[in-house]
Amino acid sequence: MPSAVNWSATYRARQTTAAEAIGHIRSGRRVFVGTACGEPQHLVRELFLAARQFADLELVRLLTLENLPLTLVAEKTLSQCLTFRSLYLGSADREGLSRHLRFCTPINLSLIPDLFRSRRLPLDAALIQVAPPDAFGWLSLGVSVDITLAAALSADLVIAQVNPQMPRTLGNSFIHVKDVDWFVPHDEALLAVSPRPAPPEAEAIAAHLRRLVPDGATLQVGLGRLHATLLAGLTDKHDLGIHTEVLTDAIMHLVSRGVVTNRRKVLNEGKLVASGAIGSRHLFDFLDDNPLIDLQPVDVVADPAVVRSHPCMVAINEASTIDLTGQVAADALPSSLYGGVSGMLDFHRGALRSPGGKAIVVLPSTDERKATSRILPRLEQTAAVIPRGDVEVVITEFGTVNLLGKSLQERATALISIAHPEHREALFHAAARMGLLGPERRLRDAIRGIYPIHLEEHLDLDGVDIAIRPARPSDDRRVQEHFYGLRRQDVNFRFFREKNSFSRSEMEPMIQIDYVRDLTLLAVIGEVGFEEVVGVGGYLLEGPADRAEVAFSVSPAWQRKGIGKHLLRLLAQAGRAAGMTGFVAYTYPENSGMRKLFATLPHPVKTRIEDEMLVLTCRLDEAPAEA
Repeated sequence: MPSAVNWSATYRARQTTAAEAIGHIRSGRRVFVGTACGEPQHLVRELFLAARQFADLELVRLLTLENLPLTLVAEKTLSQCLTFRSLYLGSADREGLSRHLRFCTPINLSLIPDLFRSRRLPLDAALIQVAPPDAFGWLSLGVSVDITLAAALSADLVIAQVNPQMPRTLGNSFIHVKDVDWFVPHDEALLAVSPRPAPPEAEAIAAHLRRLVPDGATLQVGLGRLHATLLAGLTDKHDLGIHTEVLTDAIMHLVSRGVVTNRRKVLNEGKLVASGAIGSRHLFDFLDDNPLIDLQPVDVVADPAVVRSHPCMVAINEASTIDLTGQVAADALPSSLYGGVSGMLDFHRGALRSPGGKAIVVLPSTDERKATSRILPRLEQTAAVIPRGDVEVVITEFGTVNLLGKSLQERATALISIAHPEHREALFHAAARMGLLGPERRLRDAIRGIYPIHLEEHLDLDGVDIAIRPARPSDDRRVQEHFYGLRRQDVNFRFFREKNSFSRSEMEPMIQIDYVRDLTLLAVIGEVGFEEVVGVGGYLLEGPADRAEVAFSVSPAWQRKGIGKHLLRLLAQAGRAAGMTGFVAYTYPENSGMRKLFATLPHPVKTRIEDEMLVLTCRLDEAPAEA
């Protein structure tokens, strides 16, 4: 390693002005420009002023905040001087997202560093920004390690803006003075980004997400308008870890609240691992010389093999649209700074293969005007970023579904159930025309029902987590399997006759529900999307009456453990909220279990025998019975 004297002499000798440094670049060359908040603004301004001196200069960028409209310059006045290659579809210039589409190079970010190093995409020059050198001559790339480190070590000519306001970040974030050709000292504030206002659906999406993120999980969260709200919704979690593409203010806030500790990470324990940072001045101050920070190049951070090595890795990425077969598009939207291929697929696939991990796609169900569904019959005007075979959990403000291992019919049914209610009927008809739904599938009025997340509960029975939740249209097969697993007597009590088959058409009234006049609650165990139904309870309000009929069944292994009691309590809560005055249940007189179940209600229960059947009634609008 060079001595302090050697490197300091080299550093002084290579200092120059921005104009002189830019003057070393020649026409027809390919020039890398530092990324996002690490963009070397002073050098970019000088390049802008000198643009007419060049011919066919290609600028390679990952993500620009468009502090100077270089793209606009290239497009309107200097198209023979500057051209662009954008390796990520994203910009702070909202209109530019679509206008500059032709400059985008779709590629997974983890592949880009090797593209530079192998010289398959050779870089003639790199304009970067660094913190001042330390005592040993090492320069930190600060907030932008990503592909910048590979670019700086691969380019023939490296020009570095040395900015004392660039935080000195730790990790594999350094280059040495000897690896830089020209230094341009210039003190200026870094580009900073404030989060855009979240859409109104964000809170509901965050509520669904919160239930899927366990304590101790390691998170990757993509950038987008939902980003801050999704993370803010995790404040009740414990010991979360971070292994993500970009650190943000929202992540910093979770660290400051003690939610993110990284204590349970198997790899890089105790460290926030990322490839860069985008955010405010407060975030940059937080990063400076912080031993918790470990910035690495994107080919390390987004390597699916590295991602999957984290147990319970949860990747959360925002989509622009998804079709009924599960293909996910992530093109940048006018309402979002970020989109495109990025590292989404790498993180998604890594999380999918992580022990206990989850790969989650989130999106609002409609565009900002509520006029267009973001769940489409098929993707036509855009390419899929995540193939249908890789898609697992999908969340909108209307619910959560798991598509992994599901047939096309199951996928279409599930996605229609979390689409905006006003678009579900059109999606149902489109799915039927496309052959995604069988002729036995019928359109019911309940298709517009809104999933009541507030009725979800979790119980711990004998060390097993029991989730009690409203049924979804995609639960038909699970409910079938539950009934096939009941004992003969249980079937008789539930259906009042001998019964050996439970067709899907019989299941539809239980799962195609409006959640108001008819409601089915399920008690389930196991992973979301692959649950086993161990209990079913529901009510149905028919005609003008305000008294609903209720029915229950519990799997043999889970009887007499209180599951029916919890189902009935939640049904009563929902019934009262819907304005029902009471419940009625019909069963055989020897069904002592139903008698005991109704006795758990905090209201007077009446019994009578009618046509050899036991009739149990309870008025929900009466005062609770005295203990």
